Amino acid sequence: MKIEEAVPQEARSSGSKTGNAHPGPRPEYSGTAYAAMQTIRVALVTNTPPPYRIPVFKRFAQMPGITFHAIFCTRREPNRLWDLPPLEFDHVFLKERYHEVGGRYIHNNPDVIGALRRFAPDIVITDGFNPTHLYAFAYAAAKGLVHIAMTDGTDVSEQGLSRIHRAVRRIVYARTAAFCPASVGGERHYEAYGITADRCFKSCLCIDNHAFTTAPQEAKTWDLMFSGRIEPVKNPMFALRVAAGAARRLGRPLRMLVAGAGSLEPEMRRAAADVRDVLDVHFHGYAAQRELPALYRASRLFLFPTLWDPWGVVANEACAAGLPVIVTPEAGVAGELVRDGENGYVRALDEVAWTDGIAAILADPLLEETFSRRSMSLVQEYTFDHAAQGLLDACRFALGGPRGVPQAGGSPG
Repeated sequence: MKIEEAVPQEARSSGSKTGNAHPGPRPEYSGTAYAAMQTIRVALVTNTPPPYRIPVFKRFAQMPGITFHAIFCTRREPNRLWDLPPLEFDHVFLKERYHEVGGRYIHNNPDVIGALRRFAPDIVITDGFNPTHLYAFAYAAAKGLVHIAMTDGTDVSEQGLSRIHRAVRRIVYARTAAFCPASVGGERHYEAYGITADRCFKSCLCIDNHAFTTAPQEAKTWDLMFSGRIEPVKNPMFALRVAAGAARRLGRPLRMLVAGAGSLEPEMRRAAADVRDVLDVHFHGYAAQRELPALYRASRLFLFPTLWDPWGVVANEACAAGLPVIVTPEAGVAGELVRDGENGYVRALDEVAWTDGIAAILADPLLEETFSRRSMSLVQEYTFDHAAQGLLDACRFALGGPRGVPQAGGSPG
């Protein structure tokens, strides 16, 4: 485990603060706390800088009246191969202290208290329940600061929580002023704890849609695409089996692109060799962000057979590139960004059902085109500006919106 000193990064964007492009009027707030502040100082405590959140943080930091400071537990978790854009906002990296549990990293950074003390925020946002997040929440409670909870999770992704985990959430949520779910599933998660909809402000997970929709149209080299870590949770072997099954169903060979790397790659290569008579599989390896638009645009249909994903930004990428998507109900995008019968299918992990879905789309050019257009339409609502606006609206409400701040008293059972 690497331990390094926390060094503040005074890395503001050189551009002026111009606000955002969220359509429609912004809500008006009349609370005395908000009205008395010319600038709101907002600290966000999070595990690591993910590429799909960095542009949101940049836009939020550029909004008038916001002084933003991100506090990261680590620069990069070992299982993440992300290539990151510049961090053009104030931030600090804490001393790295974590341990691994079942492929997930539990961060424990007591120096978050010092980082918060130095920044002196009006609002503390936490997006998890690692010890570091709980230290930050306790600091906010002790100082009488406003706390906002943020989550990528959903009612489905958090079903397996223990009683202790649920109890911790009830304690935190009862002392939280506003909530930022990333999805409708996140709203349902908060609702299970008695949080009313008027206290939730969605900050969606999104990508640079423009980069995918405007990428040069490639020849459709690949019938099918799988993108992501080649690990058990992403279920790549299932994708391979149903792809081969669809080829047999259609009575012709198919071509499949696999973009990613991971521990199951040797096994997947061996399995691909066994079905090479019906399936031509190309292993691209890890794909840098700049490579992805062309890879998606060269594919016809995206397979996302995940066993567990609070959201799944690979679906955003596929939709922005105009691909139909087949996904499991275990992904947060299911029913929201990927809608059954509209831009693909939501299917349980049944090989026959997936084989049928793949064959139906690839055999019907009109259906494929209809799904493609719907994908590109649905993804347009998922933008960095909308996500940043959700954070701003939560902060305004938490500091004295037109409604009171009731206590969370519910329980998910």
